[in-house]
Amino acid sequence: MSEELSKIKWGVERRLEFIEFRLLWEDGIRRSDIMKMFNVSEPQASKDLTLYQEMAPENATYDKVSKRYVAAEGCKPVFLKAGSTDYLRRLRSLGEGLLESGESWIGKPPEIDVVVSPTREVNEECLHTVLRAIREERSLDIFYQSMGKERPTPVWRRITPHAMGYDGFRWHVRAFCHQSGLYKDFLIPRIFETRDFGEPGQNGKLDRFWHEKFAIIIAPHPDLSPQQQAMVIKDYSMDTDGTKSIEVRYAMLFYVLKRLGLNDSPENKEARTQHIVLRNGAETKQALEQADWTL
Repeated sequence: MSEELSKIKWGVERRLEFIEFRLLWEDGIRRSDIMKMFNVSEPQASKDLTLYQEMAPENATYDKVSKRYVAAEGCKPVFLKAGSTDYLRRLRSLGEGLLESGESWIGKPPEIDVVVSPTREVNEECLHTVLRAIREERSLDIFYQSMGKERPTPVWRRITPHAMGYDGFRWHVRAFCHQSGLYKDFLIPRIFETRDFGEPGQNGKLDRFWHEKFAIIIAPHPDLSPQQQAMVIKDYSMDTDGTKSIEVRYAMLFYVLKRLGLNDSPENKEARTQHIVLRNGAETKQALEQADWTL
């Protein structure tokens, strides 16, 4: 099957994926759905449906009553990955306004709301300049507002950026700071101006805390009942011993712990709101101290 897929043109493969998505998640599809989504002719849509049936013969049958192709019993993905991740990703993007209804491939989405964070304003010109510096492996000056007590007002700092990071709320650039001689994170919304491209500082390949990873080990909160712990184990796809190992870049460790509520003695928090704790808390604290995540 993989050899057959490699011979299919990208546009055709996308339409086959769309057919499968509608079969798996909305139980059926019509030719008109393909025509509308991809702006193709009726003969082309019919050809796509025929090709899909040839490549996944047990997935779809034609229902004369509803005049559409419906998912057969035991329909399994051939072009898409198994599991709910793809559908929920599209639904989330739809709820956050990142996709229009048609772009999501979801024909009849459920009513949805997503917990959103206030939009952080990013200077477009500054972002362009930072990205250019990364592409060209050059340094630049940024007029940056730190939140530390030692820098209450914005100052010019020379950095050599090499990567981008997102902590779930904010975008930052990972860069070598020429002033401190360390690799640091600089929040992009706090960059007001940029200037003066120049020779780079240390290469990003030497940023060990960006490239090296540490495994945090999570487990259910001990104050949960056995039934509740079993639910947490299932929810987080933990191993049979009731733990899950998650590999995280040292440079992103603080953000991951904060996002999961694990950065401040999670075992002392209410189990009903903090469902997981760290099994390797001491090692994680040591790893966090090693990585300089100070902004």
